[in-house]
Amino acid sequence: MSATRMMILGVVQWMQPVHGYDVRRELLSWSADKWANVQPGSIYHALRKLTDEGLLRAVATEQVGARPARTTYEVTEKGAGEFQALLRNNWWHLATPPDPFLAAFSFLPALPREEAAAALRNRATQLRAGVQQLQAALGSEWAASKPVFVGWMWELAVDKSEAEIAWCERVAKRIEQGDPYLPSEASLPSGEVSSVEAAGTFSSAEGAGDSVPGEATGSLPSGEVGEVGEAGEAAGVGGAGEVAGKSSPDAESGKPSVATATGKPGWPSAWVSR
Repeated sequence: MSATRMMILGVVQWMQPVHGYDVRRELLSWSADKWANVQPGSIYHALRKLTDEGLLRAVATEQVGARPARTTYEVTEKGAGEFQALLRNNWWHLATPPDPFLAAFSFLPALPREEAAAALRNRATQLRAGVQQLQAALGSEWAASKPVFVGWMWELAVDKSEAEIAWCERVAKRIEQGDPYLPSEASLPSGEVSSVEAAGTFSSAEGAGDSVPGEATGSLPSGEVGEVGEAGEAAGVGGAGEVAGKSSPDAESGKPSVATATGKPGWPSAWVSR
């Protein structure tokens, strides 16, 4: 929302006095809905909200014929200050927007290797098409009429896409050649399964916080077992990074979080074995 506020305040200040329709048309001509998440349907609402907050003021409302009434806006002194604050904050601070792909990638073992590799190559293909489109735009007469720094923004988008394309292809190759997903898999002799796989499915939502099956303690030194907590559950099920034999209570339930006895997060065997 801060980006939308900044861009609307900036456009109004640049074009004032200006109708809301012209603010919307200008932002869409920049394709701000694609790279700044400025949703077309939210622009009029944002203009009214900024006016209610005293950042904009409505200087006139006019209606021509049967057309909807149009309100003309200007930036107030308070709004000009807010724009400068938002502008500098976005210039000087790094922000990483949530990416649904990263959320999905965190469950990589849940997909068959063949499908995961194919999806990454498909992602690279889509990114490459976007790069080609931007490169064509950079060399067009249309781009020549735009401010020079707009071309610099496109160059940044191209560089980011090319870096991700290379990453997609590199990781797809690693998946296809069977590179291990977990550290424990990398050191296992051929034919053996990791303690994560041996533990079975123990990280389901229903079982979160339950004790780890006995097989998972197989990674402890011979003759040693995890300490037993007051509830009778194995205390060697601490979260990632915990030392074997210690428990790490879940922040909400107070129960130990699900992990193997080695402190590694528990992955269902049905996922890891794919």
